[in-house]
This record gives sequence, C-alpha cells and structure tokens, in this order.
Amino acid sequence: MDSRAFTKLTEFLEKVPAVTGEIAHGSEESESWWVKFTIDTTHHLAWNTIQELGHVLNYLLLDERLPTSFYPVSPPPYMNGGPEEFLSWVIECENMDFRPGTCAEWLEGRMPRPVDEISEWEIE
Repeated sequence: MDSRAFTKLTEFLEKVPAVTGEIAHGSEESESWWVKFTIDTTHHLAWNTIQELGHVLNYLLLDERLPTSFYPVSPPPYMNGGPEEFLSWVIECENMDFRPGTCAEWLEGRMPRPVDEISEWEIE
C-alpha cells in the first residue's frame, strides 16, 4: 500500500489529545495494514483517548464490527523500561478494502469534534 494512503489517518491521529511523536505505518503485502503511535500516559486525557479509540475501532458495532483492532504493544518491560518510554499503540486492519482513509472518516465522525479541541473531550 502506498504511503499516501495513510495521510488522512496520520493527520487525524496527530490532532488527537495525548497522541505524541512519530506515527509509523505499513502494510503486509496485500493482506493487512497497521498504524503505530504513542500516547502520552501523563496527559490528563490519555485514558479518554484510549477509551474513544477502543470504542470506535474495537466495539462500535456489536453485531457488525469494523475490521480493525486497537491495542497496546510493548517490548519486554524487564529489558527496556516502563510505559512512559516503551508502550505503543497499534491500529491494525485485516481487510484491505477498509482503507486507512476510511478508518479516519469513521474516527472523525464518532470521536469528539473537533478532535483537537480539548474542551470537547471533557466528560461531565
């Protein structure tokens, strides 16, 4: 998959509170694609960000789920250190027909809007 296919999703994730650093992406031939990024665990909206992404990407539709998975990944903590430095998050998709840009549209339509407006994330 061409790198440009990830532009819309990458640009969206860059605006999400608590998402920091470089956003990596790739695909496994013609079978799956993935995006990997870091969430600042000290950010006051870190768990809100994880909850929102987990809801849309893993459980939005109970009877017809999106072909995506959102989960943490880490090298062995005993060899490297804690989550502040070595915990990453992955969005993975096993269906090449569900493109990264389509994933961005699903997130944009269901997460707080505008996504980079902190006040929209405040839960009362």
